[in-house]
Amino acid sequence: MLKKWLSYILPITIYEKKSQISKNLEVTWNNGKLVIDSENTNYSYGSLQKVLRNGLYSIGKERIQNMNSILVLGVAGGSVIKTLVDEFQFKGKITGVEIDEEITTIANQYFKLNEITNYTPIIADANEFVKSTTENFDLIIIDIFQDATMPDFLFKNEFINNTKQLLQINGFILFNTMNLDEKGIDKNKQFIGAFETSSYIIKEFKNIEVFNELILVEKID
Repeated sequence: MLKKWLSYILPITIYEKKSQISKNLEVTWNNGKLVIDSENTNYSYGSLQKVLRNGLYSIGKERIQNMNSILVLGVAGGSVIKTLVDEFQFKGKITGVEIDEEITTIANQYFKLNEITNYTPIIADANEFVKSTTENFDLIIIDIFQDATMPDFLFKNEFINNTKQLLQINGFILFNTMNLDEKGIDKNKQFIGAFETSSYIIKEFKNIEVFNELILVEKID
C-alpha cells in the first residue's frame, strides 16, 4: 500500500520483463493505479483504457449489454475486458486474442484476468485467427500494438475483409489507432476507405489522449 500512495508523487515500477514481441514490459504504480507500459507507450490501465472507454460509450452501455459475443484482438493487460465486465456489466462471451504470452502472464498475475468467467483467452496471431475462426461477433475491438508501432497487416485488404466476415449485422468494429505522422494518417484513410459503402456507418474520434484516433464502424446491412 505504501508504494500505491507514493505513486501519487512518483511512478513506482514493481515488475519488469523483457518480451521478444513487446520489448520491455513494466508494471508500475502510477497515481494510485497499476498500469502496464511498454518502452514507449501505455499498454493497459492508463491512458489506453480511457481511449477505449470513450469508444465503448459512443456505442452505448445498453446496446453493449444486449450483445452476445465480443472479440478483442490485442488484449495486452486486459483493461478493455475489465471495463466491459466491471463498468458495462457485460455478461456475454468475450474472446481475447493476444500473441504475446509474456503479457498474458502479467495480466493474470497482477490484474486477475484469468478469474473473469465469461472471458476466453487465446494465444495466437490476430491475423491468423481472423482467417480461421468460424464464429461471428457483435463487437470486434482491434487494439494491436508492438510498443508504439501498429503492424502493417491491420491495414491490408485481407485482414479487413476477414474481419468484415466475422461481424454480425448491426455489429461494430472499434479500432484504436495511433497517428504519429502522415504515414499513420494515410493508413487510417486506407482502413476507412474499405468500409465506405452503404453497408457501413463510420465515425472517427480524433486527438484522443494526444495521438490516439478511434475508428468506429457499424455494419447495417
